Parts: sequence; C-alpha cells; structure tokens
Amino acid sequence: LCDEFAIEAFPFLSLLSRTISLTLSLTPVCAMADSEMSLRSACRKIVCVGRNYVDHAKELGNAIPSKPLLFVKTSNALVEQGEKIRAPPGCVNLHQEAELAVVIGRRASGVSKVSAYDYVKGYTIALDMTARDFQDEAKASASPWFLAKSFDTSCPIGDFVPKEKVRDPHALEIYCRVNGVQKQRAATNLMLFDIPTLIEYATKFVTLEEGDLLLTGTPAGVGPVKSGDVIECGLEGVTKATFTVA
Repeated sequence: LCDEFAIEAFPFLSLLSRTISLTLSLTPVCAMADSEMSLRSACRKIVCVGRNYVDHAKELGNAIPSKPLLFVKTSNALVEQGEKIRAPPGCVNLHQEAELAVVIGRRASGVSKVSAYDYVKGYTIALDMTARDFQDEAKASASPWFLAKSFDTSCPIGDFVPKEKVRDPHALEIYCRVNGVQKQRAATNLMLFDIPTLIEYATKFVTLEEGDLLLTGTPAGVGPVKSGDVIECGLEGVTKATFTVA
C-alpha cells in the first residue's frame, strides 16, 4: 500500500516542487524589501558629521575641521513623514539642518575608501534638528552636545532610495524650504570630506550595522523654526520630505 501511494503521489509532489521553485525564482524578494524598507525599524544608530560644508562652519563662526567631526544620535531621534517635530523641553532656539543621509547595507568595520560604496545600501534626505541654545551652552562649558542633538524627533527622515537610483551621490542638490521660503541649497560635491572618507574614518572607531544612518553634514542656511512651521527638504529630482513643527 505504501509503495502504491508513493507511486501515485510522486507526480503531484514533483509538480508541487517545480511550482514552488518557479514561484520563488520569480518573486523579487530584494526589490520588495528595498521598496518597503522602513529606515526607522532598521536603524540602530545615526552617526552624524559636523562642519562638513565650509560655508556652514563659517556661518556659525566655527573653525574648519582637519578631520571629520563625528557625533551620534540615538534611534529614538527618528521620525518619518506624517509625524511632527517637537522641540525638547526648555528649547527656545530650534534649528533645521538638511542633510544627505547614507544608509549602510551591511556590517562595516575597518572599511577602506576604495571599498566604501560596497557597504552602502542607499540614501535618503534627513534633518539634523538642533537645539541651538542647548548646543551653545554645551560648547561654552566644553560639554557633550547630546541633549542638543539627540532629543526625541531630532532626526526626521524621508523615504529610502536604493543606491542604484543615485548615479553619483556627490552630484546632488540638497535643498530646504521653511514655509515655502528657500533656506538651504547646495551641491553635495561641496562636502569637505566625501562619503568614502567618512565611512573609512567612522569605521576605524565604530562598527556600523546594516540599517544604520550616516548623516553627511549640512550646508549654510540653517536657522530657527517655530511651532506651526512647515519644513520641506529634499535631494533635487530624487526624493523629498515634509515635516511640521509641533
């Protein structure tokens, strides 16, 4: 009886196996994962770069760094479109800073500039919201910037853009408008330290994981925003995002 069942069932099982294999081969697993990727759920940490555009360093009266100036935001800072930006308690001088963000694609430690792009999954637009009064106070006392940079909602982000859709991340235009008025616009080729240099430098000290974000710095034009203001930021022709200040 068992032999007869096996003989009768074999054609069905063979057909089922071929059907499953064909279905899996036709399903765009990676493309689907990329198109639906939630940056917030994938991100463990946000490594940021300060003063990476000379004009921004000058507008705040800061020295031009000789090596990348890194700081970190924690993942609680992330918000996506549809959520509001909220100033931390006591902040009276909240600033917007639009930036190109790099999405890390796999574990990166001790990466060289030559292979840096092998670790990039894609890009997005981000805002490095800064409690400028908190930061000024911290700088005056030689204290860390943590509360000025990593408060809840301090890192609004746009949609994920696969790296295949960006031919050259250093040939983009970053822009930021507040209530329809342009505040920032600059080419990403004006970065003091380019993306491979930033990845090489950061991964000397900190292991970056898949989904982590690297914010590459903001150009000139940062300034105060207040409750009710609408901030639109983007990478011209690639992606944009809009947020409201609560």
